[in-house]
Amino acid sequence: MPTANKHTTTQRRTAQRTRAKSGKDDAIKLLKADHKDVSELLEKYENGRLSKDRKMAVAKQICLALTVHAQIEEEIFYPAAREASIRDGEDLLDEAEVEHGSIKELVAAIENGSPERDELFDARVKVLGEYVKHHVKEEENELFPKARKSDMDLEDVGTRLAARKEELMRELKGDA
Repeated sequence: MPTANKHTTTQRRTAQRTRAKSGKDDAIKLLKADHKDVSELLEKYENGRLSKDRKMAVAKQICLALTVHAQIEEEIFYPAAREASIRDGEDLLDEAEVEHGSIKELVAAIENGSPERDELFDARVKVLGEYVKHHVKEEENELFPKARKSDMDLEDVGTRLAARKEELMRELKGDA
């Protein structure tokens, strides 16, 4: 029955294309979507005429998104990238982890401050945005293309990233 096999193959290809488009099973697409979401929040903070309460709310959203994103990268993506022995990737991964440290320090300062009590609050969010833009540029222009060319199973890593992200979002939103 060649027709049945062809139909099954066609269905599989369609399902693969659908997953690829949705990014659900692709680690890089998931991480890039996170980058885009954070970038939009940072732009909203920087360019919006927001009340102090609204600034605080947007800053908290930024901090939550970055906290979860950094944790899933450090727990899942970076170790998988190291295991895949990405060509010239060790230095990029080391730098990314150091950058995460700086970002986490700013996130903590922002979470513990407020626009009313901290005259440097806006400056902290702005510098955080600059750090994030630099970090995203390196990941998207250098690390991700190398990961895509490696033998890393991006679908498996993407599935694990998505599951862990969902778990962390539930946990951290419960704390709020």
